[in-house]
Amino acid sequence: MTKRGRPRHGSLQYWPRSRAKRIYHAPHWHHTKEMKVLGFAGWKAGMTHVQYIDSNPKSPTTGKILSKSVTVLDCPPLFVCGIRFYGRSHSGLISLGEKWSDKIPKDIEITKKATPAIKQSEVDHSKVIDVRLIVASQPKKSGMAKKKPDVFELGLGGDDLKKKIEFAESHLGKEISIKDVFRIGEFIDVSAVTKGHGFSGSVKRFGIRIQTRKDQQMHRHVGSIGSTVPRKVDWRVPQAGQYGFFTRTEYNKRLLMIGDDAKKINPKGGFLSYGMIPEHFILLEGSVPGSTKRLVVLQKGSRAGREMPVDIQYISQESKQGK
Repeated sequence: MTKRGRPRHGSLQYWPRSRAKRIYHAPHWHHTKEMKVLGFAGWKAGMTHVQYIDSNPKSPTTGKILSKSVTVLDCPPLFVCGIRFYGRSHSGLISLGEKWSDKIPKDIEITKKATPAIKQSEVDHSKVIDVRLIVASQPKKSGMAKKKPDVFELGLGGDDLKKKIEFAESHLGKEISIKDVFRIGEFIDVSAVTKGHGFSGSVKRFGIRIQTRKDQQMHRHVGSIGSTVPRKVDWRVPQAGQYGFFTRTEYNKRLLMIGDDAKKINPKGGFLSYGMIPEHFILLEGSVPGSTKRLVVLQKGSRAGREMPVDIQYISQESKQGK
């Protein structure tokens, strides 16, 4: 006899389902012993498909040509505007101060916050436990007609605090390229804000079953909202509310290509709702959260396996208009 049951409709893994605080995600940086920048960011331009030779020795298709969908990210260099020093408090990390560069370009408009470090121009390094870079995106070097840059932090790897401070100061006022952070064939984690759908019903929000024609009046609601006592609706009952625009992280996206010649991947007429990528780009295997033109934050994979070489045979440049 078959089992009459099913998994619960609507995962409670992410709760509450509320809108993200900002348009891009601030991930938790995974510690590494290697002295390097732990992340990067780029704008989602669109998708295409590629053909490459499978280099996984444990795969049944080893040595054969595979066709995979890939996401194209526009990744111009990031400008290092400042350094932020962190100390420890009873509630976690606390900012002890910042050090800003005097060589910030005029096209990068940044409002500097009045922190103790700016007023005193020095930081007590005996209380510092971590250092991070304050970077700004450069939308004028991308394919978008965007003016205001996105300012966010990038973590640094390494165990020696003095070397981390020296490393951060050596990059102050300079640009960071995607080639300085990642390698081809590496598995990375992708963090972004998903597409927003506004106020949605319980069918779309939780995937509940639509009632039959014999049910009274309402068909796109749950059959029962709970018992009479206690006289309240439990929070687990699927109900209408905010859906989408959530911060999500997807793990183990293989980096198939890093390039600075966008003619190799730009489709005829440009990417739909984005345009042409001028120069720097990367190809990620599979899909990425978020809509077109949304900033995607990348970092080294926390669950990554071993790196595998990538031999791309073909990149589709056919127009996706109307498909």
